[in-house]
Amino acid sequence: MQTNIEDMQAIILCGGQGTRIRAVAEDRPKPMVEIGGKPILWHIMKIYAHFGVRKFVLALGHQGHTIVDFFADYQLRQRNVTINLRDSSARLFHSDGVGTEIEDWEITLVHTGEETMTGGRIKRLEPYLHGDTFFATYGDGLSDVNLKTLLDFHRGHQRIATMTGVHLPTTFGIVEAEPDGSIHSFREKPTMKGYINGGFFVFQRELLDSLDGDSCVLEDKPFQELVDKDQLRMFSYDGFWHCMDHYKDYSTLNTMWKEGQAPWKVWGERK
Repeated sequence: MQTNIEDMQAIILCGGQGTRIRAVAEDRPKPMVEIGGKPILWHIMKIYAHFGVRKFVLALGHQGHTIVDFFADYQLRQRNVTINLRDSSARLFHSDGVGTEIEDWEITLVHTGEETMTGGRIKRLEPYLHGDTFFATYGDGLSDVNLKTLLDFHRGHQRIATMTGVHLPTTFGIVEAEPDGSIHSFREKPTMKGYINGGFFVFQRELLDSLDGDSCVLEDKPFQELVDKDQLRMFSYDGFWHCMDHYKDYSTLNTMWKEGQAPWKVWGERK
């Protein structure tokens, strides 16, 4: 019997150090860099929750304690509260006031090591994973991909792994010109031809058998072995995808959110 999407888990790899985005990630892991006042990690989780996935397993690494603190005090950030100072554990949360929405999420936070690679992080999550099929993605990429369609595709080909292939946005305009210098085409910041790994994976539990040790890089030997065995398929997606890799990405994504032009916001009305 197939597991309903509502009962599935989503792994999010949250160990990135954000070395190329130090201007805004010096004191936090990359998944905690904010868009519109909320960590990009929260945006990713909202995308999954929109499609019914509300059980998350977060693979923590660099400054993982900041992610733990964020979710441990989540209600304090969202609701009015009364605290009895004689017993600081006695908290009464109030449902009145602005910003009282609390997400219906189950979050397992796992410290997977400071230097552990992507495959090693997923392997360390094995005791916390339930069921034969689970989602996984990176903690710095946003998309409006339909996760139910992605899951249907994965189940249809009956392989171990599905990777979402996306087009890479370029930060440069493309000029097409003749040898004499005459220009006949200029395209401002087009998407590159072909596909890259955009995350938003669906995996069968068998994947865990091919992950070996903290130094295991998911995208290297494990993926190549899956390719060799015809056990990896790509879900080609031509819609919106954008990662937060550099400061320019941070600026672009925040501008899109501020202007109400955020394609990844597939959930309800923005507050």
